[in-house]
Amino acid sequence: MKLMTVIFIACGVLSAEPMRRLTHSQYNNAVRDLLGDQTRPADRFPPEDFNNGFRNQVQTQSISPLLAESYSVAAERLARNAFRGGDPNHLVPCRPNSATDRDCAAQFVSKFGRRAYRRPLTPRESERLVTLLLKEADTTHDFYRGAQAVVEAMLQSPHFLHRVEKPGSAYSVASRLAFLLWDTIPDEPLLDAAARHELATPEAAEKMARRMIDDPRSRAALDEFLSQWLRFDLLLGAVKDRRLYPQFTPELAAAMAEETRLLTHDLVFNNRNFMEFFTAEYGYLNSDLASIYQFPAPPAEFAKVQFPTGIDRAGILGQGSFLALTSKPGDTSPTIRGVFVREHFLCQGIPDPPPGTNSTLPEVTASKPRANRDRLEEHRSSPACMACHSLIDPVGYGFEKFDAIGRRRDKLKLTFLPLPGRENKSPKPTTAEVELDTRGAVQGIPNSDFSSPKELGNILAASTRCQDCIVKQYFRYAAGRRENSDDEHAINRAVQAFRGSGFRFRELMISIAGSLSVERVRDVKVETAN
Repeated sequence: MKLMTVIFIACGVLSAEPMRRLTHSQYNNAVRDLLGDQTRPADRFPPEDFNNGFRNQVQTQSISPLLAESYSVAAERLARNAFRGGDPNHLVPCRPNSATDRDCAAQFVSKFGRRAYRRPLTPRESERLVTLLLKEADTTHDFYRGAQAVVEAMLQSPHFLHRVEKPGSAYSVASRLAFLLWDTIPDEPLLDAAARHELATPEAAEKMARRMIDDPRSRAALDEFLSQWLRFDLLLGAVKDRRLYPQFTPELAAAMAEETRLLTHDLVFNNRNFMEFFTAEYGYLNSDLASIYQFPAPPAEFAKVQFPTGIDRAGILGQGSFLALTSKPGDTSPTIRGVFVREHFLCQGIPDPPPGTNSTLPEVTASKPRANRDRLEEHRSSPACMACHSLIDPVGYGFEKFDAIGRRRDKLKLTFLPLPGRENKSPKPTTAEVELDTRGAVQGIPNSDFSSPKELGNILAASTRCQDCIVKQYFRYAAGRRENSDDEHAINRAVQAFRGSGFRFRELMISIAGSLSVERVRDVKVETAN
């Protein structure tokens, strides 16, 4: 079926309420939970753009013609596979007495529709879909071919592909909770709670949120937030110069992401102080990571390893994931590392360089070996570059004793390869060692001089700016947009919950979930009463 035809059949007029498109991750999880399909079809959709640091922001959620075609192809294949050989996944809640059993068709449309649309269908929607089922079943003499047509139609419906959030709707509250805390559609108990109007108070919503966080699905949902916040896509897609970093492989990059994920899970789901994210003097290492960190092999893969006393590696800033994704293919980058800290951990936007700015650093030669700090000083002396580089480069300098894949180094070792096709008195590579000055500072934070990831991690963990930024980052992910003045109450409430709990991230999640799910409902009730 063509997309526009299906929309006409299945939906009618769309609501004018705010809508958010399902992210690719949510689409994969939704069809898994609806159909038992594990093929992750959205992985083959056109890639999603990052905005405000995340891929789920409303500004980037339009449906292009290419994405619309992808939805159509996926819906056809998913529906066909769901009813291959009958009803292997027991989607139809009754046994049809004939190909055109109207009662069974109505039961199927009602049950499947409530899960797919995250609410009960209207009588008009039900009648249209039952008619579609019976028409296809009559033509093919097969009830399940009719059910297949309904599934194909609903998977292309804006009511499935978009989250139509209506203030005052208990089902909208259930959807917001599910997509935030599980990254998927509501389950039957959550929909039943909405039907019983059990989500109308902050206390009820928070009680439901606590139940949901204890569910294993919350771990995968947190992973999705983490992977976007920390840009694991850049890490997993990173390319390093094989001559300089032969140890860096896709498997090592995946291990780096796993270490960060396991640390986060430990802090969140064991209800520990989340600011240890920056200060933890331990990690979850496999043998490859232990080799990069120059530690003994762990007793088991991704075992918790306490770091030796006196080293300057700690928390996320000392992990390979951060150090590798903020580096270039052949070298570190104090600028990239400084920008990442400012934007992701302090919520401070860094503008792009002015048009025409020459961003090329002075060349390093065998006759004049130089560290990055010396090369970047020329940028900081330029009036066009000084304002931004004075904010970001001093932050990045403190990481220079860690190379582009996170290995510790006391000096910068430069290798100069002979130029091909030319006579060279020294046909072998030559090397030079340069002293590293890793003194850094965070402009805007008092007493923030540091010279290692460990020292900067302690500064950030104690900084109210960093603490507030963590709240804002989760809010932006949850709301699908940047915060505005109307969100001040929700964010302040979440900051208080986060700080007052000793920085338990679970309390932050519960507060944000409650604010987005309940306060809009209360606002509507007040307006109606007045």
